[in-house]
Amino acid sequence: MALVTFLSDFGDQDYYVPAVKAKLLAINPQLNIIDLSHNIAPFDIAHAAFVLRSSFRDFPKGTVHLVAVNTTGSITHGYIGIKLEEHIFIGPNNGILSLLADQDPGIMVQFADIHLKDSTFPAKDILAPIAGKVASGASIHDFGGPLTNFRKLMSRQPKATREQIIGHVLRVDPYGNLITNIRKDIFDKLNPGKFTIDFGRETLTKLNKGYDQVEPGDCFAFFNSLDLLEIGIYHGQGGSLLGLKYDSVVYINFEA
Repeated sequence: MALVTFLSDFGDQDYYVPAVKAKLLAINPQLNIIDLSHNIAPFDIAHAAFVLRSSFRDFPKGTVHLVAVNTTGSITHGYIGIKLEEHIFIGPNNGILSLLADQDPGIMVQFADIHLKDSTFPAKDILAPIAGKVASGASIHDFGGPLTNFRKLMSRQPKATREQIIGHVLRVDPYGNLITNIRKDIFDKLNPGKFTIDFGRETLTKLNKGYDQVEPGDCFAFFNSLDLLEIGIYHGQGGSLLGLKYDSVVYINFEA
């Protein structure tokens, strides 16, 4: 069964999401449409990219991912399709697709004018028809030619030395837990065995294995299923209680 994931900043209170799904199903009633999220804050490319980057590899290769975030924004330079790690992504050329991996996509296509139309709802009128046809067997090459102006955004990278890793918060989840961009492989390579993790006014000297390794109200730190450092307060809204938010700095200091 052809699989399409759907990510948007449409919310769930209006007709936008069902209208896009109806367009997909009109093209192929056998499509299996999986909602990634429609609760991305309006125009929040960083959050959308985080959700998509963190989840797309768990889907079967060949999955088509329909991305409808900031599709009518001033920074959108047309509509594109890319192939990355055997996955297909259909969306606006606004930088979001450049944040999915550290390397450029193997295939990038600019959709031709013949497949575009003037629309205040391009997710439904432009992207959904192409995504539906690609998921049904068409190639993204059928809808355009080589993309020469792939819009790129730069994601924050941790800074690492033998003495310290400086990272930033990528996401504060609904529980108030803070996911950082400090990767486990970097930590493991540099860790001499003794370290401190400093965030807000808190300092930790060890890593936990999960949320429940500390008492309610205490701070925790561990590498999560994404192999990213996650910090917070067990049974507490860590973001607000610690005074941390998106892009806040987190330090790991190594002691010889």
